[in-house]
Amino acid sequence: MSDTPALTADVAKIMPDMLERLEALVRIPSVAFPGFDPAPVHEMGDAVVELFTAAGAAGVRLVEVPGGYPCVFADLPGPDGSPTILLYAHYDVQPAPASQGWSTSPFEPTTGEDGRIYGRGAADDKSGLVIHYGTLRLLGPDRPCRIKILIEGEEETISHLEDFVEANPEMFRADAYVIADIGGQVVGRPGLTTALRGDVACTVTVRTLEFPVHSGLFGGAAPDAMTAMIRILDTLHDDNGDTAIPGVDSGSWEGAAMDEDVYRQGSAILSGVDFLGSGSLSDRIWAKPSVTVLGMDLPTVAEASNVLLPEVRAKLSMRIAPGSDADAQLAALMSHLEAQRPWNCVVEVEKVKTGHAFKVDESNPVVIAAGKALEAAYGSAPESIGSGASIPLVASLQRVAPDAAIILWGAEDTAKARIHASDESVDPEEIARMTAAQVEFVRAVARR
Repeated sequence: MSDTPALTADVAKIMPDMLERLEALVRIPSVAFPGFDPAPVHEMGDAVVELFTAAGAAGVRLVEVPGGYPCVFADLPGPDGSPTILLYAHYDVQPAPASQGWSTSPFEPTTGEDGRIYGRGAADDKSGLVIHYGTLRLLGPDRPCRIKILIEGEEETISHLEDFVEANPEMFRADAYVIADIGGQVVGRPGLTTALRGDVACTVTVRTLEFPVHSGLFGGAAPDAMTAMIRILDTLHDDNGDTAIPGVDSGSWEGAAMDEDVYRQGSAILSGVDFLGSGSLSDRIWAKPSVTVLGMDLPTVAEASNVLLPEVRAKLSMRIAPGSDADAQLAALMSHLEAQRPWNCVVEVEKVKTGHAFKVDESNPVVIAAGKALEAAYGSAPESIGSGASIPLVASLQRVAPDAAIILWGAEDTAKARIHASDESVDPEEIARMTAAQVEFVRAVARR
């Protein structure tokens, strides 16, 4: 049976060590994006091997992933006949450019007056690494079941791990997958994520002229590529701000409601600025599609001159509804863009990636056990929440083990973590609670 007070006390004893290790990991700028120095990413891979070795795991090793950065893997035996639980997190981080407006140095962990630890990756997803570290330390050498460790090195960019997992199914097969790369709405309020929107992306290039020409001499008749691009992008949304692309699926949310105050705080929406879209707030961010222009190749204001642009290129990302097919949704987006040809301009659309959406089977006994583990650690029942974010590997794990339970949780609270943004941070108490929940979960699944 569970002994929550004793477990909480055990977690408290190792928290200083866990936080010291978290800070050491944050200091490594493990940005796996193309064009960034690969040395820190490899340094981080080595650091993760050392982390789990220090937790008592044997045989932790780097595994080469074709075309990408290595993953960290271990297969830790348990009693004969016991279930297998795979613990997943990732060691790469988003870039942290000065233009984001950081208050502290992003790769120098800083503890704020609010007790949170600030730094790039402190929440996403180096908090997941130390939660797994703490879990292994507390389970000790006499683990109640077989445990596999899988730590990805390029989750934040175009991952090569999905193909590798699907090509080596036996290596990654498990009865339950624990994805520690998400979190509840607010600190101290447990959330079990039961749906992820997928993420598909493409580029669109618009051409109107052979070369730049003087805007005074030729403007008014010769079409400018930027103007044509604006017309095309304007067709992606209706007047409410809802995604308006034929063939793109939509849905509605049936779980816990998104807290509007939490959303306003986390999204940093300016006072007086309206929300996009229609339907409930939960529908809009967890169950309906959303399309975003991530960037464009065009002159900056400082570089602008009096010319008509011959070519403009944009990258688009579309979050897709849980339960929808990523390939079909990307095809719908690309077909829509290709059909938009103001003034008969040349439009070329190219695929960037597909990341599949996911829905949890909440009736699975292992998922129910996860909810009870959260309740034991937090002292209150968890909310069933969604996430507008995507974790593409989840779909590959589901293909490898279709009957396995997938648990989505972590220490990245929606209200204040600010993942991918400036001043990313994590609350140490949330790491402690999640470590306790994860240990309780492993023990409960092993007892079954």
